[in-house]
Amino acid sequence: MNVTVYSTPTCPYCKMAKEYFDAKNVEYTDIDVSSDAKAAEDMVQKSGQMGVPVIEIGNQVLVGFDQAKIDEALTSAGK
Repeated sequence: MNVTVYSTPTCPYCKMAKEYFDAKNVEYTDIDVSSDAKAAEDMVQKSGQMGVPVIEIGNQVLVGFDQAKIDEALTSAGK
């Protein structure tokens, strides 16, 4: 299962999301969209949003940090 977190270094919800994945032992790729314009473009294209975090779990794209939605997406993706 692929988990990607599009984030910025100053975003408190991004930090919460990454800490949540760490606590659940979920491996993820962290992409800093403040320093990667192409990744930021990809994030907006996938989510329709410019805000972070954007979390991609399998084929689901979540905007913001919502534990219930993250848990649901992890369950349906097989984690």
